[in-house]
Amino acid sequence: MSDVSVDRTRRVRPVLEYPCGEPPATGAVSEVAPGVLWIRMPLPFALAQINLWAIRDGERWTLVDSGLQTPETAEAWRQLLPGALEDRAVRRLIVTHMHPDHVGMAGWLTRKFGCDLWMTRLEYLNCRVLVADTGREAPDDGVRFYRRAGWNEDSIEFYRTRFGGFGKSTYKLPDSFRRLRDGEVFDIGEHSWRVVVGTGHSPEHACLYCPSLKLLISGDQVLPRISSNVSVFPTEPQADPLGDWMASLAKLKREVPDDVLVLPAHNEPFRGLHARLDDLAHGHEIGLERLRRSLADRRCRAIDVFGALFARKIEGDQHLLSMATGESMAHLNYLVARGEAVVEPDDQGVNWYRAA
Repeated sequence: MSDVSVDRTRRVRPVLEYPCGEPPATGAVSEVAPGVLWIRMPLPFALAQINLWAIRDGERWTLVDSGLQTPETAEAWRQLLPGALEDRAVRRLIVTHMHPDHVGMAGWLTRKFGCDLWMTRLEYLNCRVLVADTGREAPDDGVRFYRRAGWNEDSIEFYRTRFGGFGKSTYKLPDSFRRLRDGEVFDIGEHSWRVVVGTGHSPEHACLYCPSLKLLISGDQVLPRISSNVSVFPTEPQADPLGDWMASLAKLKREVPDDVLVLPAHNEPFRGLHARLDDLAHGHEIGLERLRRSLADRRCRAIDVFGALFARKIEGDQHLLSMATGESMAHLNYLVARGEAVVEPDDQGVNWYRAA
């Protein structure tokens, strides 16, 4: 799974403020608010870093997210814990959601410190399921899903070869967890934090809002410079993640004031939450309107609508093809769920979409 959306059609974006200066180097920290430290860990992708957070919790730390399981991340933690984190114990590890760059080192950290893993239920259980797929052959349901989308045999073979790799980037999870619930309030050190759950990017993504510090740890639910991936996957082909995503953007705008400093999982901390939420919603609305026009002109498969939704070329890059197909399905399912489009399978099992 990927955190990052395929680039959408370019548009004028709101001007956001980035008040925290240069990001910390690997193995170092930067204090962004009293007792709240910004940590960066490397990623072996085009998106080269993830932000993690350490919050003073009495004489210990509460950590938020863990990084991808790689030798580089493990070495960074070994440097950071006795150094910038002052060799203090960890009271708990909070993981915003199940993607490997967030949960990958959770098992390592919780075992090292004997601390609890805090996650929402759907994120923990979905992670366990995906880890269990490691080494499995690609399921027939997945092959049928991508055939319905219009993939050719070469692309389907690529899906077969890369299936089951989730667990390779995820350290063995603890066998128990402490459940986070939407709206729950708990203390970290001297401050109270409230859980604000979002959906669409992942099943039950936990953001953390601290009114007294005016902070929002947003995970991947709000990123300042890039868009989070919102996709349909073979396990739930009729899902409507884009509907969930749009509702979550509106929910965050209702429940979190605009004056917070947003601490995202990627890029830099920023101010301008409500403008960014509006911009994210607007980007999808533009894509949906272009998709409506495409479906009014002709029948389309999922792979035929990339030009209406994305600003970059998809063909020839199998990783982009996978993400773009999932996002195209999310937009198509959104219209089908609202009666604006219909889907018709042909004799080869390929789905064709048209305006209702």
